[in-house]
Amino acid sequence: MMSYIHRYFISGLLVWLPIWVTLLVIKFLVDILSNTLLLLPPRFQPDALLGMHVPGLDFVITLLVIFITGIIAANFVGSWLFKMWDAFVGRIPLVRTVYASVQQVLQTLFKPGGQSFRKVLLVEYPRAGLWSLAFQTGDATPEVSNSLKGEDMVSLFIPTTPNPTSGFLMMASKKDVVELDMSVDQALKFVISLGVVQPTVRTPKKTIK
Repeated sequence: MMSYIHRYFISGLLVWLPIWVTLLVIKFLVDILSNTLLLLPPRFQPDALLGMHVPGLDFVITLLVIFITGIIAANFVGSWLFKMWDAFVGRIPLVRTVYASVQQVLQTLFKPGGQSFRKVLLVEYPRAGLWSLAFQTGDATPEVSNSLKGEDMVSLFIPTTPNPTSGFLMMASKKDVVELDMSVDQALKFVISLGVVQPTVRTPKKTIK
């Protein structure tokens, strides 16, 4: 009897848990986008302009603003305006540090043809004999390579499980890192599922050169 209860409970959990986690992620993103309109003065917020609250309207408006901003930024005039904005922000102490850092990270991640988070690596961590999945974030800075007698280094991010948004930034010699024949999506599923969801891969690809 207990075995049946256990099996049915696990079966139900496997149905509802992915749905619940997905809804939590969607809600988190919706809340972030919706809260951006709170930056507007109260009299210019949708509820004040319409005289009533329309559920989801702030989320839709935020998406439209992002989309329209992308259209403007893609043309010549918009590109020039945003360059002027970057130059203005670059003159503000403290703000320019945060702004420039976030901008550089986003451009690196989403730039077509970039190498950041495009390769899944295998690295010995936290000690020899234990291996962890990692994502290549780029080559190490020249200062690091020069400090290590010119050895070719690679910077990588080792995610924690089941939350891959936190982790560790590491630098390792390219000869000590193995590139896997695995997509980033497959690697993320493997990390989030605690290794339960096995990716369909062939063999370790090669060491990075």
